[in-house]
Amino acid sequence: MAFNKIWCTVALGLLLPFSCAHTDFFTSIGHMTDLIHTEKDLVVSLKDYIKAEESKLEQIKKWAEKLDQLTDTATKDPEGFLGHPVNAFKLMKRLNTEWGELENLVLKDMSDGFISNMTIQRQFFPNDEDQTGAAKALLRLQDTYNLDTDTLSRGNLPGVKHKSFLTAEDCFELGKIAYTEADYYHTELWMEQALKQLDEGEVSSADKVYILDYLSYAVYQQGDLAKAMALTKRLLELDPEHQRANGNMKYFEYIMAKEKEANKSSTDSEDQMEKETEVKKKDYLPERRKYEMLCRGEGLKMTPRRQKRLFCRYYDGNRNPRYILGPVKQEDEWDKPRIVRFLDIISDEEIETVKELAKPRLSRATVHDPETGKLTTAHYRVSKSAWLSGYESPVVSRINTRIQDLTGLDVSTAEELQVANYGVGGQYEPHFDFGRKDEPDAFKELGTGNRIATWLFYMSDVSAGGATVFPEVGASVWPRKGTAVFWYNLFPSGEGDYSTRHAACPVLVGNKWVSNKWLHERGQEFRRPCTLSELE
Repeated sequence: MAFNKIWCTVALGLLLPFSCAHTDFFTSIGHMTDLIHTEKDLVVSLKDYIKAEESKLEQIKKWAEKLDQLTDTATKDPEGFLGHPVNAFKLMKRLNTEWGELENLVLKDMSDGFISNMTIQRQFFPNDEDQTGAAKALLRLQDTYNLDTDTLSRGNLPGVKHKSFLTAEDCFELGKIAYTEADYYHTELWMEQALKQLDEGEVSSADKVYILDYLSYAVYQQGDLAKAMALTKRLLELDPEHQRANGNMKYFEYIMAKEKEANKSSTDSEDQMEKETEVKKKDYLPERRKYEMLCRGEGLKMTPRRQKRLFCRYYDGNRNPRYILGPVKQEDEWDKPRIVRFLDIISDEEIETVKELAKPRLSRATVHDPETGKLTTAHYRVSKSAWLSGYESPVVSRINTRIQDLTGLDVSTAEELQVANYGVGGQYEPHFDFGRKDEPDAFKELGTGNRIATWLFYMSDVSAGGATVFPEVGASVWPRKGTAVFWYNLFPSGEGDYSTRHAACPVLVGNKWVSNKWLHERGQEFRRPCTLSELE
């Protein structure tokens, strides 16, 4: 298999592959299911083409068998055979007419229908950007859920219904995509997995020379010169004339010799640089680690004393007439910030209606840009979303009314119902729903003040992953179809509650549908009066 790859020389003299940047693609299971049906349609079309080709070959085969028998007889006694006037006539007819018909049959293109269908469907095919997005999703899952490459490659994931595995070529492609992003850590992991599967005897079009080429450079970029040299030597054993590998080997040997001559001061300098790097990392890693731990279900556990303060109850919306005789089930998920879950709060029928309304409009989800106050896409929010207004459907209107009745807050100043679909690897990294003081224009265009509270419906169960986590306090809220969670983003004083910083964990296995309502300050003046204390 030929792989297109351009190489360039850097100032140090080391040859390295030249890569082009890819733009991340945000997938949605809702949209990807259409691709499944598209592929099924193409398979049916392909099978029809195969049948047509088989029918054509069967006709040609019968013709050949008939003529083979006839010509065997004729060539044994040509004059005697042609002495029969019928045989003479039929020979003229065959050569003048029937062989021409056979020629037309052989030349007949049976692929027209299949090619036509391919041309029509191709406009809906994913492109390089889509493939890169799907690969990044796998790498994101690998990091968040501490999955080794072999586990992912063998498809050994929790809750899977349809087990699948990655071939050596698939692993090689993942490594290449990581490489184009200058992600040498994942390049090394996946190139090593590809090499391992080939070493175990897997038959593949992936070439060990190409794999070792990428792998040795990725390892070198991470500072492991000895390993890079060992891999390059292995490459040269397979292809002694490999020009780039020979050049790199000389360079590695040169660097290795220089390192041996290095004095103690240079070692101390490197140690100091490592310490400085660690200090820089400390500002970023703690939240990331907490976030990923919570996603894996390894978060902080509440003390028994705090757990005793969490209750479940029947809730009537503070004596709301609609719920006095039929209260809803409510349970406490967390105490500070107070997060409550409503059970059986949206029916399967309502969920399907909301999803069907949203599907045609699903597009890459956006976030508020704190500098401009406008909606924009962001790499840390990986999902597709759509917005639904109450006037569009009685179901959406009924849902809005339900939220108002149970929260006691006015939904007339709330944002429209946002429906989001998180595909495999879909996530929303830690963020605040409310605008901070350094974002005075966050919701200026809406004219309804800050986001006072968040209501979140879970419209599907998720086989693995997909939790809503609060890294500041250690809370993990897991998706349960038909339920909804609610919390206040602001204290009654109007100050932001920074403990509500939360995230949507990547979906490991399954499909996550949610819908949320962001309620705003305006209209709540008498429903949730301000207090004099800043943090109350």
